[in-house]
Amino acid sequence: MPELRVVAGRYRLLEVIGQGGMGRVWRAADDLLDRSVAVKEIRIDGAFEGPDTEDTRVRRERALREARASARIDHPGAVRVYDVAEEDGRLWIVMELIVARSLARYVREVGPLDEHGAARVGLALVTVLRRVHAAGVLHRDIKPENVLLSPGGPADRVVLTDFGIAALEDTGRLTQTGMLVGSPEYMAPERVSGAHQGPPSDLWSLGATLCTAVRGSSPFARDSTLNTLVAVLHEPPELPREPSSLRPVLAALMVKDPERRPRTGGPAS
Repeated sequence: MPELRVVAGRYRLLEVIGQGGMGRVWRAADDLLDRSVAVKEIRIDGAFEGPDTEDTRVRRERALREARASARIDHPGAVRVYDVAEEDGRLWIVMELIVARSLARYVREVGPLDEHGAARVGLALVTVLRRVHAAGVLHRDIKPENVLLSPGGPADRVVLTDFGIAALEDTGRLTQTGMLVGSPEYMAPERVSGAHQGPPSDLWSLGATLCTAVRGSSPFARDSTLNTLVAVLHEPPELPREPSSLRPVLAALMVKDPERRPRTGGPAS
């Protein structure tokens, strides 16, 4: 079958700008409104994932949940969703096109953030997380790859993206019992252990993300997934070296007990 080049009769796919386990992202043109957009292509038959890990119904619902979660958040710090189309056995999520590089790429290409830059990124993400949690959404996959910095770097726009495994408080579970979805070194301990998750779980991931931005490496990454999960559950985070005014903040965000972490004020659970 030839590659589909126009989606829903209006979105012209121009070039692939990203690809991952759940699909790929295109830069596209919205011919109706004459604007550039990003279109996330999700094969609900699992073709991007290799061995089949979820049935089509679950994969489709996960994709729709991503769109619904993003659409609930009206904030410049969260990527905006414009439209969803189902066509050619795929779901297409049409989103705001953000010309930016991820925090992960910034750290890799430019180097770790200084404390001022990390503080600006952290404050921006806390602000958007207040809106996310107030809307009844848990992001559940905050990590440097999902934080975008516009061309001005940390001093400019900071955007949280990829709500692909978000949880909505008024919907049921999608993940099977015992199945972990996400990046182990950025998962809160309660996610790893299967305990209750709430806004403090996202704040743990925020702390680990900011720690990575300052240190240049994850505070919990180990030589295997199992050892990483053990570190998340039982070992203290590897914080930036002294002196650092961010150390107390990062330590507070990554306290093992979610009840002792700071709060965003949102009702999501």
